[in-house]
Amino acid sequence: MIALLALAAVAAAPSAKPLTPSEIVSKAPAADWQTVSPADLLVIDYEGGGRTVIQLAPDFAPVHVANVRALANAGYWKGSSIYRVQDNYVAQWGVNEGGPPTPAGVVAKPPAEYSRSVKGLTLRPLGYADQYAPRVGHAGGWPVAWNPKTGRANLTHCYGMVGVGRDMAPDTGMGGELYAVIGQAPRHLDRNIALVGRVIEGIENMSALPRGTEALGFYKAGTVARKIASVRLASAMPATDRPSFQVMRTTGATFASYIHARANRQDQFFQVPAGGVDLCNAPVPVRRTPAPSSSR
Repeated sequence: MIALLALAAVAAAPSAKPLTPSEIVSKAPAADWQTVSPADLLVIDYEGGGRTVIQLAPDFAPVHVANVRALANAGYWKGSSIYRVQDNYVAQWGVNEGGPPTPAGVVAKPPAEYSRSVKGLTLRPLGYADQYAPRVGHAGGWPVAWNPKTGRANLTHCYGMVGVGRDMAPDTGMGGELYAVIGQAPRHLDRNIALVGRVIEGIENMSALPRGTEALGFYKAGTVARKIASVRLASAMPATDRPSFQVMRTTGATFASYIHARANRQDQFFQVPAGGVDLCNAPVPVRRTPAPSSSR
């Protein structure tokens, strides 16, 4: 009888409240985070203040990323600008016309680094269908799509992803003009342009700008959206001003719980769980590196 009463009490007890995605992220142990190399952080400072930080993706577009690093180290973008802001699409910046000579060490005509072999990638399937690729998920902290038949994988055009502007093929863009996605994910661009990274801080300095009034969101001749004071690699910055970030590991149990929660929200607001999630609506968590005293 006592045993039956105990079982009844357990059955009547309310189940544990499911954690929200943000709660899962906030409780993630230190081991679930990996620090981004300073050589993979591109820091844009604007005239009049403001900063945007981009994490580079050398594992997916090594030649283009090497070009971006060389351009930054040469001060190529000093005095350039954001000259295109197209609503629900992209903000584009760099040297649009003219500009300084291409620095030494920059590959003028890089290969079409639009996809890579799946070999060497630890792929974590998202677990939900995708309209643009046979498989989608994450690898090394990045949103990726891949085709098991071809053995090729590519980064995806999710919000904040950074790509290389180019002309018509066979041009692939050398990296002097870059864009960031500031609208609904334009996944139709996947495997057609080299993606070199993503904005991890300061996207508002691009996405909140007035839209360009000319075709494709370009600004009128003689005007720009925002002037760029400098573009540097964090590795080349003084330690006192060098930003540091961590990305959640996409192979651990915490990330799996985070993805499940994104697809099955069960808090008081979400009365009907979606039961699925789009790749671009499951962004990999990124945070500023905690001070040593506050590390988990």
